[in-house]
Amino acid sequence: MKNQLVDALITPIGQLDVLSKYEVAKLLDHSQGGLYTLFRNCSLAVLNCGNEMDDGKKLLERYQSFDIQVIQVERGIKLQLTAAPAIAFVDGKMIRGINEHLFAVLRDVIYTHEMITGNPNIDMTDPEGISSAVFHILRNAGILHAKTEPNMVVCWGGHSISRHEYKYTKEVGYQLGLRGMDICTGCGPGAMKGPMKGATIGHAKQRIATGHYLGITEPGIIAAESPNPIVNNLVIMPDIEKRLEAFVRAGHGFVVYPGGAGTAEEILYILGVLLHPDNRGMPFPLIFTGPANAADYFRAIDQFIGDILGEEAQKLYRIIIDDPASVAQAMAEGIQQVRDYRVQVGDAFYFNWRLKIDTEFQQEFKPTHENMRDLQLHKDQERHLLAANLRRAFSGIVAGNVKDEGIRAIEQHGHFEIQGDAEIMERLDALLASFVDQTRMKIAGTYEPCYQLVRQ
Repeated sequence: MKNQLVDALITPIGQLDVLSKYEVAKLLDHSQGGLYTLFRNCSLAVLNCGNEMDDGKKLLERYQSFDIQVIQVERGIKLQLTAAPAIAFVDGKMIRGINEHLFAVLRDVIYTHEMITGNPNIDMTDPEGISSAVFHILRNAGILHAKTEPNMVVCWGGHSISRHEYKYTKEVGYQLGLRGMDICTGCGPGAMKGPMKGATIGHAKQRIATGHYLGITEPGIIAAESPNPIVNNLVIMPDIEKRLEAFVRAGHGFVVYPGGAGTAEEILYILGVLLHPDNRGMPFPLIFTGPANAADYFRAIDQFIGDILGEEAQKLYRIIIDDPASVAQAMAEGIQQVRDYRVQVGDAFYFNWRLKIDTEFQQEFKPTHENMRDLQLHKDQERHLLAANLRRAFSGIVAGNVKDEGIRAIEQHGHFEIQGDAEIMERLDALLASFVDQTRMKIAGTYEPCYQLVRQ
């Protein structure tokens, strides 16, 4: 079934169904200025739901004959699919959730191009302009609701985790669901799917029929982390930096499960943001958790953070091991503090406007060999800026591991060279080695490092 291909004509369900002739032309334009390649590759990732493949390059190569065309009809639009993965269909009909995700891709690709990148009123070099762009994309996707109480828990963690760890993420999600909390993840498999799956049971027991399972992704990673079928709201942000900002602006509490380089990137992002002096004292519930066998994993993470960013960074999170109910209780208490604080200062429940995010965390970082080699990994700088540069290092490793563009760059030019202070490189080497030993870098196969560390 996985290797079979299907041709189909698809009608949108509850999503974008009207486009202008100009927008259609852009989607069909194969030139560098067109949207066809972006739309095609994101659509292919959505159609690949259920296939455990975390290699974006292999996915695109496997389905080279796949094509998607927008067809204007009298009452709207349809999508003509050629050689699409059969896994997206049942008895010749596309699975409804995949249909919704497919048109969410269309919606976000069009909106970002027309209303964000091409909008002279949004300055993408200015911190406020970038935050406004994130806000507009989320609002256009129907994610932001003014009258909703704070209850969105963002769950981060690896796509390549053990069965036991996956089961634990479901148990935590179940406890969160019992307490009426919604779930937001990076939308892929593993620790991104488990909390949503658990929450659906908790919501069902509480007769909550409006459970919100939000998946936020970006074009570079979506091929390696196809949206899981539980996601009922999918948003495609322009790049990883806007994706991370969307998480911290829309979420009310954060749970981090075991993971690899991508999870380390997320941890360093949020710690770097919270270490900014302007964010001192702002309630921001952040919990690291996993089953008993994950204790050593979080001990290593905690040690790395303490050695590199200091005790102040360690005080920004709690570590709770093998206790799903305690995680959910602590999260409920933390979100109540968030609610009280936002009432006090007059901030919105649906978007954290007051959080200061330095431009170092907002500007897109392209993990080229030159940019990776030029990272400033030394302690002679403010801690939140060091966290920003460490975040970029892990972002590059993720790219080299699973993203099509990154994998091709490694094949062409060899390993990324990451250089910095001897102490930082020593700690980084130990942490990355532990990820490799615990098979947290890839779902399957022998992991070949895409990086080499150089001590200065």
